[in-house]
Amino acid sequence: MNIRSFWLGATLATLVLPLPAFAEPIQAMLYKNPQCSCCEGYAAYLRRYGFTVDVKPTNDLAEISSKAGVPEKFQGCHTMFVDGYVIDGHVPVNTIRKLLSERPAIAGITLPGMPWGSPGMTGFKHGPFTIYAVTKDGALPKVYDTE
Repeated sequence: MNIRSFWLGATLATLVLPLPAFAEPIQAMLYKNPQCSCCEGYAAYLRRYGFTVDVKPTNDLAEISSKAGVPEKFQGCHTMFVDGYVIDGHVPVNTIRKLLSERPAIAGITLPGMPWGSPGMTGFKHGPFTIYAVTKDGALPKVYDTE
């Protein structure tokens, strides 16, 4: 291959192949406890994957989660709203993207607690994370994904 063919191929690939840098950023509003630092780590994690995240400290986190349909036992460290869905806790970006592409008829998803090794948390992951689907009708959450 000569140099002209190489540059022509590289130029065409740049024009034709979709690049994540050109994708529309996903807007997110993240509510967190004012004293929590891992939530900032989670927001930074999402930003690395093309999200635009506004972070709002609040002392009403449990109420926000509950009103969004997340039962107390299934609440995570923070509550985020993305494109009409609630995302509670340190949910991995692949599961968020799955939710946004599938668009199921649910209120949102949650990764309860603060699991070690989850996005934004320290430590090592000790097995798959179980992410639950939540509704606003009071139905028990069901497994949405494991990652």
